[in-house]
Amino acid sequence: MQKASLFYRLCFSLLCLLYLSLHSYAQQVQQPLPGAPVTLQNAPQRDTSNKTNTSQWKSENARISFKKLNSQKVFHPDTSLQTFHRRPFQHLWMRDLGNLGSPANNLFFTPTYRTGPTLGYHAFDVYRFHVDSLYYYNTNRPYSIFTYQLGSRAEQRAEVLHTQNILPNWNMAIQYRKVGSPGNYKLQRTNHDLANLTTNYQSRDQHYKLNAAVVYNKLQHDENGGIVSDSFLNLGSFDDRRTIPVLFQNDFYSNRRSSVTNTQRDFTMLLQHSYTIGKADTTYNEDSTQYSYRLIPRFRISHRFQLSSEKYQFKDLRPDSIRYSGFFNRGFAATDSVFMEQKWFYFDNAILLNGFLGSEEKQLQFTAGFGNRFDRFRTEFVSRGDRQDVVSNYIVGEIKKEALEAGQWFYNAQAKFFLTGNAAGNLLLRADVGKDISSKIGNLNAGFEQQINNAPYNYIFYQNQYYQQTKEYNKETVTLLHGTVNNDFLKLSAGLKNYLLTNYIYLDQQQQFSQSANAFSLTQIWLKKVFAFGVWVLDNDVAYQQKAGEAPLNVPAVMGRHRLSIETRLFGNTLKIATGIDLRWHTAYEPAAYSPFFNRFYYQNTYNVSNAPETALFFNFKIKNFRAYIMGDQLQSFFARNVIAAPGYPTQDAMLRFGFSWVMVN
Repeated sequence: MQKASLFYRLCFSLLCLLYLSLHSYAQQVQQPLPGAPVTLQNAPQRDTSNKTNTSQWKSENARISFKKLNSQKVFHPDTSLQTFHRRPFQHLWMRDLGNLGSPANNLFFTPTYRTGPTLGYHAFDVYRFHVDSLYYYNTNRPYSIFTYQLGSRAEQRAEVLHTQNILPNWNMAIQYRKVGSPGNYKLQRTNHDLANLTTNYQSRDQHYKLNAAVVYNKLQHDENGGIVSDSFLNLGSFDDRRTIPVLFQNDFYSNRRSSVTNTQRDFTMLLQHSYTIGKADTTYNEDSTQYSYRLIPRFRISHRFQLSSEKYQFKDLRPDSIRYSGFFNRGFAATDSVFMEQKWFYFDNAILLNGFLGSEEKQLQFTAGFGNRFDRFRTEFVSRGDRQDVVSNYIVGEIKKEALEAGQWFYNAQAKFFLTGNAAGNLLLRADVGKDISSKIGNLNAGFEQQINNAPYNYIFYQNQYYQQTKEYNKETVTLLHGTVNNDFLKLSAGLKNYLLTNYIYLDQQQQFSQSANAFSLTQIWLKKVFAFGVWVLDNDVAYQQKAGEAPLNVPAVMGRHRLSIETRLFGNTLKIATGIDLRWHTAYEPAAYSPFFNRFYYQNTYNVSNAPETALFFNFKIKNFRAYIMGDQLQSFFARNVIAAPGYPTQDAMLRFGFSWVMVN
């Protein structure tokens, strides 16, 4: 707790210094947002200078919005309070190994999309920043968010986001996230550092547009191999969970750090820019003192460049021959180690041509393009290694219309097809259509996806200095049909998904790379319904999954998450609160096991879990731009055994968690 307090004070001091410096800088960059009316002096002529009337800027309400890459839909930061207490990165159905920052698996099955060549490590994806999912902001004020969360056993998460418009048509944003926890059990420390930088620029005449981003993720996980037996959880002599023996325990090495670690690091840079040709439209107000300028696009040429490097590293500095008996037979000396490192470097260039039909609010966009990429995969094991170079060419196409206003249809159809390289024949085909029908019927959406892909590199080739696995695979095929309905009037959402998987690639019970010869399907249905009775709110999420055919995949048949809370305002609407109970449960099933050697989850059907509902009490409150929560988590452990996330990996004991998010706008 002392370290946590010191860390908090340090972050807060740095944030204050950043805020003061930006406050000083903001006085020099006081310009309106792009698209806002421009004030003219005396005559109805266009002002092409950068000077604007900013005498009223400080009293103007803050306007913060963001868009996603290749989209015109405008979003605003989430300031909701109802679920603010819920564990970060776990969403509705994600499940980690019982420690913040540990490998996580989605209980609501979702296949991995890998149309092109890929390395194939995804156990930490939920924590990482992904370059295609970043936000590009637009704001008339310097805008900062500081988030901090602290739990028992020094579980910590700190996050800082700052964004501001340097010019009315140029924004930059930077975000840093720190996640770490020693864990409730032995040797399961996590330590993650993640950051991203985004910028978006549009010329004043709106012809040229630039989006650029940089992402860095470093994720470190100490592997304890799981606890030796679940029976220790029922013994009073092991109430301190750090006394329970674990499989990778080695007191001759350290009693605080594991000799077995997994580390993943990646760096990605994205540059996308375009030039648009279209019809200019200038609109003046009634007395011609202000004008708004916009360009209605008709044709656009775009260039996208992406460069990325990724490194995965496995180290065992004090190996045990029993630990590796399922893979190879060897005795180890005190100075021996097991080491494996896989690297992936690639760059991707694509040229895209875009055409537009219709008015600005209802534009239909056509896209066609060609791409070339180079991928290099390397495996290193002490003094030797393996390298594979792949050159690929692909074509892409898209038809898209977004619903930018209520009541509009939206539809999207896109395709990506690899022509050459190891991924030749790989395909991603996706189509969606929907409409906001009415307030009583709601929004309807239906879609189709088809994916044909190769096995990732780490399935094809894996080798350390003692052991090697190589395998060839047929192409995996994933077909998806889905539909959703959202009704705000009834506070109801529902959806249906049906997957058909052929040649499914997976890790079997012996932790060997394998491929299913049988096709199988998986049907998923989910429902969300909110009931409100005055200040009482009952929020329910329920999901159902059913597989058909011989599938090397186990999922819980039914899952639920329910929140009963009191939500109201106090002290003249100054204070908003949401307090109550949160439950999460699932039916009995055989959960996927975790392999520290391959840093992935694998299929097993011999260990069944039937967990008690996870229970939490929470108190969330909000005062202006400040949100905070305090909660008691995993309270079911007072009367039941710890929830089992995966064989050998129980979740935490009852714990106290606290967090806040503070938004600062200059």
